[in-house]
Amino acid sequence: MTTLDDEDRREYYRIEDRIALEISPLSAAEALEPELLQDDSPLFNLLSELHLSDFESQHLLRQLSDKDRTLAAFLRAQNKRLDLLSAVVAQTLLGEIGQPHRVILSEGGIEFAQAQQIDPGTRVKVKMVLMPRAHGLLLRGRVTHCDLRPDGDYEVGTEFIDMTDAQRQLLARYILQRQQQQRRQALEQNDPAP
Repeated sequence: MTTLDDEDRREYYRIEDRIALEISPLSAAEALEPELLQDDSPLFNLLSELHLSDFESQHLLRQLSDKDRTLAAFLRAQNKRLDLLSAVVAQTLLGEIGQPHRVILSEGGIEFAQAQQIDPGTRVKVKMVLMPRAHGLLLRGRVTHCDLRPDGDYEVGTEFIDMTDAQRQLLARYILQRQQQQRRQALEQNDPAP
């Protein structure tokens, strides 16, 4: 995922997952100015902003919950409604981005297979929809390696660059939740039914 040695590379926990993913080169302006990073899809931008604002407001909801449980319960119900609406938007986006495919994901970067070669060092726009809650993330990345696989596809490693704290925390929370879910599934498969 990064150009660091293997010991430093293991700084982040990695998971194997299936996500909707679209990679494209950054424009010259986007490469120079992180705040100019935008997607052409208004729906994707809306989904991304929706999840980031939801994440940023979670600590406020926890504080409010201590003071007014009724209001906090109402706001959680509204949050659930927004989650359902975002799922509808995400299903529409899957038609644009494509169906989820296998990746290896960490807070530091992503590794995936694709048919086209990308030169190492290329700065890219990483557009992903994290399943099943359909979190939309638009990140900047730099290709660290692009190796030809025996099947003819290329294995591409990309490290994330210029992430905001909210983006990093959202991604970390997603990875932690998926890790816990995968461990539960492994335990259930290994634990014979009584």
